[in-house]
Amino acid sequence: MSNRSTAANHAPAARVRIEQVDLSYGDNHVLKSINLEIRPGEFFAFLGPSGCGKTTLLRLIAGFNHADSGRVLVGEKDISGLPPWKRDIGMVFQSYALWPHMTVARNVAFGLEEKRVPRAEIGPRVAAALDLVGLTGLDQRRPAQLSGGQQQRVALARTIAVEPKLLLLDEPLSNLDAKLRVQVRRELRELQQRLGLTTIFVTHDQEEANTVCDRIAVMNHGVIQQVGTPKDLYEQPANLFVANFLGTANIIEGRLAGDGASRAFEVAGGPKIPIAADRNVAPGARMVFRPQDCTILAAGEFSAPDRTAAAGTVTYREFLGASVRYGVRTGSAEIAVDCPFHAGDTLHEVGTAVTIAIATSAVRFLSD
Repeated sequence: MSNRSTAANHAPAARVRIEQVDLSYGDNHVLKSINLEIRPGEFFAFLGPSGCGKTTLLRLIAGFNHADSGRVLVGEKDISGLPPWKRDIGMVFQSYALWPHMTVARNVAFGLEEKRVPRAEIGPRVAAALDLVGLTGLDQRRPAQLSGGQQQRVALARTIAVEPKLLLLDEPLSNLDAKLRVQVRRELRELQQRLGLTTIFVTHDQEEANTVCDRIAVMNHGVIQQVGTPKDLYEQPANLFVANFLGTANIIEGRLAGDGASRAFEVAGGPKIPIAADRNVAPGARMVFRPQDCTILAAGEFSAPDRTAAAGTVTYREFLGASVRYGVRTGSAEIAVDCPFHAGDTLHEVGTAVTIAIATSAVRFLSD
C-alpha cells in the first residue's frame, strides 16, 4: 500500500458508546444488555462463533438493524434514530458489494456522488483513496479483472473516500485464501493506524482478531463475555468459554481438597495443584492452563519447585514444525503439551512413560 499518511483531512477519531442495547427477533433474544465503549482511534473486534450476535451488533451500529431498547452514540451524538446514510459511518461488507459493470474509479466515486460532493472534488479524492490502498493505475479496470485482495482494497477505498467518522468491517478477509489473508490483514492494520480512524472489525477467526486489534469483545449467545487486549484475554480469561475459544486450553475436571495452606485441586489419579489460601476458587470450577505452560520430562525426572509434576503416558503426537504437540494421559485427564522443536531433537513415542510438569502460576480455575 502507499506510504502516503492520509487520503484526506479526517476529523478527530470518534468514540463509540453502546448503552444497554437489547434486540430480539420474535422469541430469539439476539443481543442482551450490551454495554460497551470503543476508544477514539481504536481497532476493535467483535469476536465469537457463528450466531453469537457480532454481525447483528455491527449492523445495528451502521443503522441496518434497530434495537428494541438502548442507544448508540458516536462522539457525543446519539445516532440510534438516524438512517444509515445520515450516520457518517463507512462499512465494508463481506461480499465487498462492488458494481461489476463499473470501473474501479467509478466504484470509488459512487459514494461521493451519492453525497453530492462537488464534481471538481471527486476526481482528486478518488485518486487519493486509490493511492492510499495501493491501487494507483488500476482505476480503469473492472472488479472481475482484479484479484480478491485488490477487490477488497477497492471496497476500502470507496469507504475511505467519503471520510467517515467510523469504519466498520464485516469479516472482510473471509473470501481470501489463507496466504493472502495474512498479507491483507497486515495492510488493514497499517492503513488504520495511518488514518487514525476508529475501526470495528467482525470476525470468528481468533488469529485475525489477535493480530490486528487493540482490544476485543468476545461474544456468545448475544452476551459480551469479556473485553480486553488479546494478551489479557489469552492469559486472564474470565470464564471457560473465553479460555476455550481463544486458543487451545487444557480444561480439567477435579475436586477441591484440604484447606488453608494445604488446599489443592486434585485430578483423580493425576496432578495435585496447590492453591494459595487467598485465592478464590468457586465450587465446580475447572482447572485451566495452556499447552505451552507445561513440559515433558523423562519418567521420574525431578521437576522445578514452581511446577507440579505428575506421571503420565504419551497418547498421541502431532508434529507442527516449530513445535510438537503431545497428548499425555495422567490419571483421569488427557493433557495437551506443546514442546518447542529444534533440528535434531528426539521425539517422544506414543506409549512412552513420561513426567509432565505444570507451571503452577499459569493455572486458572474457571467456571461457565
